[in-house]
Formats: sequence, structure tokens, C-alpha cells
Amino acid sequence: MKQQRIGLVGLGKLGTAMMTHWDKKRIELGVYHPVQTKAENFLKTFQCGYILTESELKDVDILILALPATEVIPFITSLKLESYTSHTPIIINMATNLLTKQIMVQFPDLQVHGVKYMGHSKDLLEHGNGLFITESALPRTVGELFHELGKVMVDSENCLTEVNKLATYIAIKTAITIETEFVNRGLSPAYLKRALTSLAPEVIRSYSEGSLGHFAKEIVKEVKAEKSSDISERNAT
Repeated sequence: MKQQRIGLVGLGKLGTAMMTHWDKKRIELGVYHPVQTKAENFLKTFQCGYILTESELKDVDILILALPATEVIPFITSLKLESYTSHTPIIINMATNLLTKQIMVQFPDLQVHGVKYMGHSKDLLEHGNGLFITESALPRTVGELFHELGKVMVDSENCLTEVNKLATYIAIKTAITIETEFVNRGLSPAYLKRALTSLAPEVIRSYSEGSLGHFAKEIVKEVKAEKSSDISERNAT
């Protein structure tokens, strides 16, 4: 990949996950935090990172904003990039709940692209091979950067929001169901913790990979039979 000056703003879970894999691939990134000591602490575990000051942000080629949705527009506003006509960075909006079109309307003179991560940041951190969604073709240098983290697909940002919200809703609903059932049956809190942190997540992973064991496969048959019966009963009424 052609050497570019890349800036990362947002040193939370997603920023950490991405930085981890870019660092492994020896890709240099500058990081910014308004509290410099936080940027310094963040960089202690990385070999290819360096600190960017606020004034240096306007000079990077690609500026990745891994910020909460409510902070993106105020942050871009604070940079006053429209004042720098000779060079402005390509801005990457990663906030799930902020449509990139909203940023483009407010900052029509800036080059803004949305690259949204579909999934959980912990999965990206531990396994890499992420899935990123963008609404249009990315500049080559940006595409190459994110391909280092996994796959990039073209789809609507609304679709990504729907998938993330639906999966999160069902996952939380399932966790609450497990918790309620274990409490009602008087099972040990230690068993509940194991079910939520190990059993259920790994069963779901194995199901998605088609690697369930015999015991779990029998339960799949049981669940599908129950669903089929419920559908038949609804159709009958």
C-alpha cells in the first residue's frame, strides 16, 4: 500500500481493535486525543503509532473518525478544515448511528466517506477478518487500508444500522431469557455466568460455522420442530 499519512481519532474499543491489526501489518498511524497522556498510554502497546497534535490533523491524507455519533460533527467543526484550501484530508465516518450524508450536507467542501463496521469490536480485536460497509466506491488508498482489516462491501448505511440493531436486540433478549430461566430454576450464579460468557456464545459461533456436536444438533432438530409446529398452529387459526 502506498505510504499515506493516516490519522486516527477515537481510541475506544473500535479504535483499539483496528489499531491492533494495522500495527501487526506495520502500517504507521498517527493518533490524536485532546488529553495527550491518553494518547501516550494508548500507544504503549503499539510499535507503529505516533502522536498527532490538533494542528497536525489537517495535514494527514486520511482522517479516521472512530467517534460516537454525537461527537463527529462537533469535532469536524472544531478543526475548521474549510479554511485550508491547499490540502484537506479524506474524512472517514465510522459512527454507526450517523449517516454520512448528514456530514456531507453540513460540510459540502470536504471529502467524506462512510466506512461502518458490522459486528462487535471484540470480535474484530480477537479475530480480525472484519466486515465493513460503505455506500460508494472508496478512494483506492482508503479501500486498501480497510482491506487490511477484512472485507469491504458496498451497501446502504441504513442496512448496516438495521443489522446491528436487530442482532443486538435479539442477543440481549436471549441473554435476559437465559438469566430469567436460570434464576427461576434456582441455578448457581456461577452457572449463569458460564452460560452467558461461554456456552451460549460458542454454541452460536459453532452453529454459524456448521460445527455443532451431536448433542447440540439434536437440540437444533427440537427447536426447528417446535417452530414448525407453531407455524402450523398459526396457519390453522
